Amino acid sequence: MLHLRPSSCSFPPTAQFLLLPRQSGSRFLLAMTDAAGSSTSLCPPRCAVAVPSLGAEETTAAVDEAFRRHTSPGLRLGGSGVAVVWFRNDLRVLDNEALARAWAASEAVLPVYCVDPRVLGGATHRFGFPKTGALRAQFLIECLGDLKRNLQKRGLDLLIRHGKPEDVLPSIVKTVSAHTVYAHKETCSEELLVERLVRRGLDQVAIPQVGTSSDQNKPLNPKLQLIWGATMYHIDDLPFPVSNLPDVYTQFRKAVESKSSVRSCSKLPPSFGPAPSSGLGEIGGWGSVPTLESLGLGVTKPEKGMHFIGGESAALGRVHEYFWKNDQLKVYKETRNGMLGPDYSTKFSPWLASGSLSPRYVCEEVKRYEKQRVANDSTYWVLFELMWRDYFRFLSEKYGNSIFHLGGPRKVVSKWSQDQTLFESWRDGRTGYPLIDANMKELLATGFMSNRGRQIVCSFLVRDMGIDWRMGAEWFETCLLDYDPASNYGNWTYGAGVGNDPREDRYFSIPKQAKTYDPDGEYVAYWLPELRSLAREKRNFPGASYIKQIVPLKFDGGNQKRDQRFNRQTRPKNVYRRQK
Repeated sequence: MLHLRPSSCSFPPTAQFLLLPRQSGSRFLLAMTDAAGSSTSLCPPRCAVAVPSLGAEETTAAVDEAFRRHTSPGLRLGGSGVAVVWFRNDLRVLDNEALARAWAASEAVLPVYCVDPRVLGGATHRFGFPKTGALRAQFLIECLGDLKRNLQKRGLDLLIRHGKPEDVLPSIVKTVSAHTVYAHKETCSEELLVERLVRRGLDQVAIPQVGTSSDQNKPLNPKLQLIWGATMYHIDDLPFPVSNLPDVYTQFRKAVESKSSVRSCSKLPPSFGPAPSSGLGEIGGWGSVPTLESLGLGVTKPEKGMHFIGGESAALGRVHEYFWKNDQLKVYKETRNGMLGPDYSTKFSPWLASGSLSPRYVCEEVKRYEKQRVANDSTYWVLFELMWRDYFRFLSEKYGNSIFHLGGPRKVVSKWSQDQTLFESWRDGRTGYPLIDANMKELLATGFMSNRGRQIVCSFLVRDMGIDWRMGAEWFETCLLDYDPASNYGNWTYGAGVGNDPREDRYFSIPKQAKTYDPDGEYVAYWLPELRSLAREKRNFPGASYIKQIVPLKFDGGNQKRDQRFNRQTRPKNVYRRQK
């Protein structure tokens, strides 16, 4: 396990935010404090750790270098008219193919972001949790602010409007007479519905043609041009159609590695300008980045954990920090199962999920590292994990809404409980099992949880508690900074034993996991300070020194065989009720 690095308590001069539950349990407070100074010892309990921990000048240098290597001075505008770029989950400039293609096909580009009330103010589908928790909302705000600044540096700006894209975009397109809206394609039902509604709205817009002969001046309907850009491997480069995607990851990985290649990042022009010369005044100017207050979120002070800084600049800074400055890539495979501190893993996932970081850029940096420093199992393993992310995205394209259904893609029939008391004990970190409670408290406080922790708490919820896995998936949807539907629900179907691969049906023994991954109890003592006074070997097994265990474990630490039936029992008298 990696402990917190001595340098990790250094903060850039930014505010730190953490998510804390209100007493009602159904709303959230967003914690905010000023940045702390550096420390020369392990972080004390009240020290929040910035990720990345680079100073402003170092971050700027890393960003400038990344953009320099991907800029082609010879690129020139070659199109005509105005193109709109609809930013969604692709909040970056570097390797943004929608932006690059819009620029190449027009003489003016208008970047737009819609603050959709269904996403930032809505509820999850079945259980009514907040659709976007306060921490992810703050991360998104930071991403938008950084995107706006990076576009301004390159001759553009970001038009921000509050409203549904199907209402906002047709109005803007009509005002600026845009011929095309460029956007990155999504794969899950809610996002696909918005795409259909936007296309329907654009069909109602008529753009007059200027400078054409009388027999060619019939008004045109603007187009919605959707571009694939969320994965490391492009969907068109797979060695099989998505409908034939293997149901076993290893088969997918071997086929793709042997028959496909990763495309290079798209090149940038020196400037993306100009913006449209007319129409902006009619639509009220560029607008401003939303605030927490405008989204109805409160603030208070944080206590501990990692604070992820949103935005493409922070993302590129983190790649530089983890790969090049701290030289952690060469040991990634050995440390990736850690749970405490910023450098046991890459921590790229929040920026990948928001689209602030291109997976192809990460791949290029891995290859560059292998050429300049070392190539080993660890460098490969980062690409291996990115392929898992690709796989879940392709699975969502293949299986559609079944990844959200109780029985998953295989339509597994099982009995599940929706016991509200059990679920809330898991949600709030009050199960009586320190390893579970510590992970859930970290999620509440930071919006992040280690990969190992996610597997453990998932297994406990569905195997030991017998709780409907969709409750856990929707709670993660609320809390995670790195939430994206394909990865989140794909992982939960695997953890619940209802995924497309029937072999992925594992039980995680808490005693074994604690002994293996937190042998000295440092992780649980960090998040549950009442355990720090206990002997190290007792921290994960505190007995009467900790709260009572809410359910017994299916198996003790010595029995690791797979439970094929899981003996799930329903509790109809205490069913979870959707929050209003």
